[in-house]
Amino acid sequence: MQAHRAQTFHLSPAQRLHSLEAAIDFVNARGFIYFWPITGVIFPSLWTAAAGDRPVASAHDDPGHITWGWKDQALGQGCWHYAKVLRGKATLIALDMLPAFYALSENYGAPEQDYLDQYTAGLLGHEARLIYEKLLHDGPCDTVTLRRDLRLTSQASDSPFDRSLTHLQRDFKIMPVGVAQTGAWRYSFIYDCVHRRYPGLPAQARRLSRQAARTLLLARYFQAMGAAPPAAPRKLFQWRPADLTAALDALAAQGLLRHDCQMEGEAGECLALTTL
Repeated sequence: MQAHRAQTFHLSPAQRLHSLEAAIDFVNARGFIYFWPITGVIFPSLWTAAAGDRPVASAHDDPGHITWGWKDQALGQGCWHYAKVLRGKATLIALDMLPAFYALSENYGAPEQDYLDQYTAGLLGHEARLIYEKLLHDGPCDTVTLRRDLRLTSQASDSPFDRSLTHLQRDFKIMPVGVAQTGAWRYSFIYDCVHRRYPGLPAQARRLSRQAARTLLLARYFQAMGAAPPAAPRKLFQWRPADLTAALDALAAQGLLRHDCQMEGEAGECLALTTL
Protein backbone atom coordinates (compact mmCIF):
# COMPACT_ATOMS: atom_id res chain seq x y z
CA MET A 1 0.00 0.00 0.00
CA GLN A 2 2.85 2.39 0.77
CA ALA A 3 4.38 1.67 -2.62
CA HIS A 4 0.99 2.24 -4.22
CA ARG A 5 0.57 5.65 -2.57
CA ALA A 6 4.14 6.63 -3.40
CA GLN A 7 3.16 6.13 -7.04
CA THR A 8 -0.28 7.73 -7.00
CA PHE A 9 0.71 10.66 -4.74
CA HIS A 10 3.94 11.27 -6.77
CA LEU A 11 6.10 11.06 -3.66
CA SER A 12 9.39 10.03 -5.27
CA PRO A 13 11.82 12.71 -6.52
CA ALA A 14 11.69 11.16 -9.99
CA GLN A 15 7.97 11.92 -10.18
CA ARG A 16 8.14 15.58 -9.16
CA LEU A 17 5.99 17.92 -11.22
CA HIS A 18 7.93 20.65 -13.00
CA SER A 19 5.38 22.23 -15.34
CA LEU A 20 1.73 23.19 -15.59
CA GLU A 21 1.27 20.55 -18.28
CA ALA A 22 2.57 17.84 -15.93
CA ALA A 23 0.30 19.17 -13.18
CA ILE A 24 -2.73 18.93 -15.49
CA ASP A 25 -1.81 15.34 -16.36
CA PHE A 26 -1.54 14.54 -12.65
CA VAL A 27 -4.99 15.97 -11.89
CA ASN A 28 -6.50 14.11 -14.86
CA ALA A 29 -4.92 10.85 -13.71
CA ARG A 30 -6.23 11.20 -10.15
CA GLY A 31 -9.60 12.78 -10.98
CA PHE A 32 -9.44 15.21 -8.05
CA ILE A 33 -6.78 16.27 -5.56
CA TYR A 34 -6.18 18.93 -2.96
CA PHE A 35 -4.18 22.02 -3.84
CA TRP A 36 -2.44 22.08 -0.43
CA PRO A 37 -2.02 19.07 1.90
CA ILE A 38 -4.74 19.23 4.57
CA THR A 39 -3.91 18.46 8.21
CA GLY A 40 -5.55 15.22 9.32
CA VAL A 41 -6.56 14.18 5.79
CA ILE A 42 -4.40 11.76 3.79
CA PHE A 43 -4.94 12.51 0.09
CA PRO A 44 -2.86 13.57 -2.94
CA SER A 45 -2.10 17.27 -3.29
CA LEU A 46 -0.46 19.43 -5.94
CA TRP A 47 2.00 20.78 -3.39
CA THR A 48 3.24 17.31 -2.39
CA ALA A 49 3.56 16.18 -6.01
CA ALA A 50 5.65 19.25 -6.84
CA ALA A 51 7.53 19.96 -3.61
CA GLY A 52 7.71 16.58 -1.89
CA ASP A 53 6.08 15.21 1.25
CA ARG A 54 6.79 18.18 3.51
CA PRO A 55 4.80 20.99 5.11
CA VAL A 56 3.85 23.96 2.97
CA ALA A 57 6.71 26.45 3.23
CA SER A 58 6.10 29.88 4.72
CA ALA A 59 8.85 31.45 2.63
CA HIS A 60 7.40 32.94 -0.54
CA ASP A 61 10.50 32.07 -2.56
CA ASP A 62 10.30 28.34 -1.77
CA PRO A 63 10.48 26.37 -5.07
CA GLY A 64 7.31 24.50 -4.13
CA HIS A 65 5.29 27.68 -4.52
CA ILE A 66 5.52 27.30 -8.27
CA THR A 67 2.19 25.55 -7.73
CA TRP A 68 0.63 28.93 -6.88
CA GLY A 69 1.69 30.25 -10.29
CA TRP A 70 0.25 27.20 -12.05
CA LYS A 71 -3.05 27.67 -10.28
CA ASP A 72 -3.31 31.34 -11.20
CA GLN A 73 -2.18 30.71 -14.77
CA ALA A 74 -4.84 28.03 -15.26
CA LEU A 75 -7.77 29.98 -13.78
CA GLY A 76 -10.58 30.19 -16.30
CA GLN A 77 -8.59 28.35 -18.98
CA GLY A 78 -10.51 25.07 -18.87
CA CYS A 79 -7.50 23.04 -17.68
CA TRP A 80 -9.28 21.83 -14.56
CA HIS A 81 -11.87 23.04 -12.07
CA TYR A 82 -10.35 24.92 -9.13
CA ALA A 83 -12.51 25.90 -6.16
CA LYS A 84 -13.02 25.26 -2.45
CA VAL A 85 -14.87 21.95 -2.58
CA LEU A 86 -13.77 18.98 -0.46
CA ARG A 87 -14.22 19.97 3.21
CA GLY A 88 -14.29 23.56 2.00
CA LYS A 89 -10.60 23.46 1.02
CA ALA A 90 -8.92 24.33 -2.28
CA THR A 91 -9.51 21.40 -4.64
CA LEU A 92 -8.47 20.64 -8.21
CA ILE A 93 -10.96 18.54 -10.20
CA ALA A 94 -10.46 16.98 -13.63
CA LEU A 95 -13.13 18.17 -16.03
CA ASP A 96 -14.38 14.64 -16.71
CA MET A 97 -15.18 14.26 -13.00
CA LEU A 98 -17.17 17.48 -12.73
CA PRO A 99 -20.55 15.90 -13.66
CA ALA A 100 -20.27 13.50 -10.70
CA PHE A 101 -19.61 16.36 -8.28
CA TYR A 102 -22.35 18.49 -9.81
CA ALA A 103 -24.83 15.61 -9.60
CA LEU A 104 -24.35 15.62 -5.81
CA SER A 105 -24.92 19.35 -5.49
CA GLU A 106 -28.23 21.13 -4.87
CA ASN A 107 -28.37 22.32 -8.47
CA TYR A 108 -31.08 20.86 -10.67
CA GLY A 109 -30.42 22.49 -14.01
CA ALA A 110 -32.22 25.82 -13.48
CA PRO A 111 -29.54 28.26 -12.26
CA GLU A 112 -31.96 31.22 -12.17
CA GLN A 113 -34.40 29.31 -9.94
CA ASP A 114 -32.48 26.68 -7.95
CA TYR A 115 -30.84 29.20 -5.61
CA LEU A 116 -34.19 30.84 -4.83
CA ASP A 117 -35.67 27.46 -3.88
CA GLN A 118 -32.67 26.85 -1.62
CA TYR A 119 -32.99 30.29 -0.05
CA THR A 120 -36.69 29.74 0.65
CA ALA A 121 -35.90 26.35 2.20
CA GLY A 122 -33.26 27.89 4.45
CA LEU A 123 -30.38 26.16 2.66
CA LEU A 124 -28.77 29.35 1.36
CA GLY A 125 -27.82 32.32 3.51
CA HIS A 126 -28.62 35.95 2.85
CA GLU A 127 -25.05 36.96 1.93
CA ALA A 128 -24.67 33.92 -0.35
CA ARG A 129 -27.85 34.89 -2.18
CA LEU A 130 -26.61 38.46 -2.67
CA ILE A 131 -23.24 37.26 -4.02
CA TYR A 132 -24.79 34.76 -6.39
CA GLU A 133 -27.40 37.21 -7.70
CA LYS A 134 -24.70 39.81 -8.34
CA LEU A 135 -22.64 37.35 -10.41
CA LEU A 136 -25.72 35.88 -12.09
CA HIS A 137 -27.00 39.23 -13.32
CA ASP A 138 -23.83 41.31 -13.72
CA GLY A 139 -21.22 38.76 -14.75
CA PRO A 140 -17.70 38.09 -13.39
CA CYS A 141 -16.56 40.26 -10.49
CA ASP A 142 -13.59 40.39 -8.11
CA THR A 143 -14.04 40.01 -4.36
CA VAL A 144 -13.17 43.62 -3.53
CA THR A 145 -15.80 44.96 -5.92
CA LEU A 146 -18.31 42.35 -4.73
CA ARG A 147 -17.96 43.45 -1.13
CA ARG A 148 -18.19 47.11 -2.02
CA ASP A 149 -21.22 46.76 -4.30
CA LEU A 150 -23.04 44.53 -1.83
CA ARG A 151 -22.14 46.77 1.13
CA LEU A 152 -20.34 43.97 2.94
CA THR A 153 -17.12 45.83 3.65
CA SER A 154 -17.36 46.08 7.44
CA GLN A 155 -15.18 43.89 9.66
CA ALA A 156 -18.34 42.20 10.94
CA SER A 157 -19.05 41.09 7.37
CA ASP A 158 -15.71 39.31 6.92
CA SER A 159 -16.76 35.89 8.19
CA PRO A 160 -20.25 35.83 6.61
CA PHE A 161 -18.77 36.91 3.27
CA ASP A 162 -15.97 34.32 3.33
CA ARG A 163 -18.32 31.54 4.48
CA SER A 164 -20.74 32.43 1.69
CA LEU A 165 -18.01 32.31 -0.95
CA THR A 166 -16.99 28.86 0.29
CA HIS A 167 -20.59 27.61 0.44
CA LEU A 168 -21.29 28.75 -3.12
CA GLN A 169 -18.12 27.04 -4.36
CA ARG A 170 -18.88 23.78 -2.53
CA ASP A 171 -22.32 23.75 -4.14
CA PHE A 172 -20.86 24.43 -7.61
CA LYS A 173 -22.60 27.75 -8.05
CA ILE A 174 -19.53 29.97 -8.40
CA MET A 175 -15.83 29.48 -9.16
CA PRO A 176 -12.64 31.58 -9.38
CA VAL A 177 -11.87 32.41 -13.01
CA GLY A 178 -9.04 34.93 -12.68
CA VAL A 179 -7.06 37.29 -10.48
CA ALA A 180 -7.53 41.05 -10.18
CA GLN A 181 -4.91 43.46 -8.83
CA THR A 182 -7.26 44.99 -6.29
CA GLY A 183 -7.30 45.38 -2.53
CA ALA A 184 -4.47 45.96 -0.09
CA TRP A 185 -2.52 42.99 -1.41
CA ARG A 186 -3.24 43.77 -5.09
CA TYR A 187 -4.56 40.24 -5.39
CA SER A 188 -8.16 39.09 -5.32
CA PHE A 189 -10.03 36.34 -7.10
CA ILE A 190 -12.47 37.09 -9.87
CA TYR A 191 -15.58 34.88 -9.56
CA ASP A 192 -18.15 33.77 -12.10
CA CYS A 193 -21.11 31.38 -12.16
CA VAL A 194 -20.24 27.73 -12.76
CA HIS A 195 -23.10 27.15 -15.22
CA ARG A 196 -21.86 30.07 -17.35
CA ARG A 197 -18.39 28.58 -17.60
CA TYR A 198 -19.64 25.03 -18.22
CA PRO A 199 -22.97 25.43 -20.07
CA GLY A 200 -23.21 21.69 -20.77
CA LEU A 201 -22.52 20.59 -17.20
CA PRO A 202 -26.13 20.42 -15.90
CA ALA A 203 -27.16 18.17 -18.78
CA GLN A 204 -24.13 15.93 -18.24
CA ALA A 205 -24.87 15.65 -14.52
CA ARG A 206 -28.51 14.71 -15.13
CA ARG A 207 -27.35 11.45 -16.71
CA LEU A 208 -25.94 10.36 -13.34
CA SER A 209 -27.94 9.27 -10.33
CA ARG A 210 -26.59 10.35 -6.96
CA GLN A 211 -25.66 6.75 -6.21
CA ALA A 212 -23.77 6.44 -9.51
CA ALA A 213 -21.96 9.73 -8.82
CA ARG A 214 -20.87 8.62 -5.34
CA THR A 215 -19.67 5.27 -6.66
CA LEU A 216 -17.65 6.98 -9.39
CA LEU A 217 -15.99 9.41 -6.97
CA LEU A 218 -15.32 6.71 -4.40
CA ALA A 219 -13.68 4.49 -7.03
CA ARG A 220 -11.26 7.29 -7.93
CA TYR A 221 -10.62 7.88 -4.23
CA PHE A 222 -9.54 4.27 -3.64
CA GLN A 223 -7.53 4.18 -6.85
CA ALA A 224 -5.41 6.92 -5.29
CA MET A 225 -5.42 5.66 -1.71
CA GLY A 226 -5.16 1.91 -2.23
CA ALA A 227 -6.80 1.17 1.11
CA ALA A 228 -8.59 3.08 3.86
CA PRO A 229 -11.04 2.62 6.73
CA PRO A 230 -14.61 3.77 5.97
CA ALA A 231 -14.12 6.81 8.21
CA ALA A 232 -11.51 8.26 5.83
CA PRO A 233 -13.73 8.79 2.74
CA ARG A 234 -16.58 9.83 5.05
CA LYS A 235 -14.30 12.57 6.43
CA LEU A 236 -13.30 13.71 2.95
CA PHE A 237 -16.67 13.66 1.18
CA GLN A 238 -18.87 14.26 4.24
CA TRP A 239 -21.64 12.02 2.92
CA ARG A 240 -24.29 10.45 5.11
CA PRO A 241 -23.11 7.05 6.49
CA ALA A 242 -25.88 5.15 4.69
CA ASP A 243 -24.96 6.73 1.33
CA LEU A 244 -21.28 5.94 1.83
CA THR A 245 -22.03 2.34 2.79
CA ALA A 246 -24.17 1.85 -0.31
CA ALA A 247 -21.38 3.16 -2.55
CA LEU A 248 -18.74 1.00 -0.83
CA ASP A 249 -20.94 -2.08 -1.19
CA ALA A 250 -21.48 -1.29 -4.88
CA LEU A 251 -17.73 -1.15 -5.50
CA ALA A 252 -17.24 -4.41 -3.60
CA ALA A 253 -19.96 -6.04 -5.71
CA GLN A 254 -18.16 -4.83 -8.85
CA GLY A 255 -14.97 -6.49 -7.62
CA LEU A 256 -13.02 -3.25 -7.25
CA LEU A 257 -12.87 -3.27 -3.43
CA ARG A 258 -12.50 -5.94 -0.80
CA HIS A 259 -14.09 -5.65 2.64
CA ASP A 260 -12.72 -6.94 5.96
CA CYS A 261 -9.10 -5.99 5.38
CA GLN A 262 -6.70 -4.97 8.11
CA MET A 263 -4.18 -2.16 7.81
CA GLU A 264 -1.28 -1.43 10.11
CA GLY A 265 -2.00 1.56 12.31
CA GLU A 266 -5.77 1.38 11.77
CA ALA A 267 -8.19 -0.24 14.22
CA GLY A 268 -11.12 -2.08 12.75
CA GLU A 269 -12.08 -2.91 9.19
CA CYS A 270 -10.47 -1.34 6.16
CA LEU A 271 -11.35 -1.62 2.51
CA ALA A 272 -8.68 -2.17 -0.12
CA LEU A 273 -8.34 -2.44 -3.87
CA THR A 274 -8.56 -6.09 -4.84
CA THR A 275 -5.40 -5.54 -6.93
CA LEU A 276 -3.49 -4.99 -3.68
